[in-house]
Amino acid sequence: MQLLILVIAYMLGNFSASYIIGKLSANIDIRNYGSGNAGTTNVMRTLGYKAAVFTLLADCLKGVLAVYIARRLGSENLAMMAGVAVVLGHNWPILLGFKGGKGIATTIGVALSIHFTIALVCVVIGIIILILSKYVSLGAIVAITLFPILLVSQGWNYFVFGLMLCVLAIYKHRENIQRLRQGTERKITEKLKVK
Repeated sequence: MQLLILVIAYMLGNFSASYIIGKLSANIDIRNYGSGNAGTTNVMRTLGYKAAVFTLLADCLKGVLAVYIARRLGSENLAMMAGVAVVLGHNWPILLGFKGGKGIATTIGVALSIHFTIALVCVVIGIIILILSKYVSLGAIVAITLFPILLVSQGWNYFVFGLMLCVLAIYKHRENIQRLRQGTERKITEKLKVK
């Protein structure tokens, strides 16, 4: 049963809101446009703010749903494992040739479902950094790095869960980190050219 729940969580992650919205609204594969990432920021730059809001909410909700199912049918530890699984499914979806997004929106949904208060603190800090710096990646990186640190107070199982999400996010943002260090990272207000 536990394995089945994790597989379901992973498959939930495969449903890419950005890909679906790109196909429905403009008949495009969002991964062939802008940054090539199947995520909220690329949708915003390519298709506009309205499409980005739908993408953000849908990707968050699948994280919430994965945790909810695991929690109802299993334990809190299984819920955390399912949270990691749904992010894996978003980042590396088998249905889309393992080419997905960076998992931040889905991670937000998962994190809020596991520990709302700590996750909300991290999200608010991330938003503040985004507003001040105009770098989406910087806000996301700081927020997800802070998450496992604050979760230590809840127990080592929570810390390991938070650390796993952090590692996944940092890995997917490795090119952004390099550009931030070089001063070439694009700000949220900048448009991207079609590939």
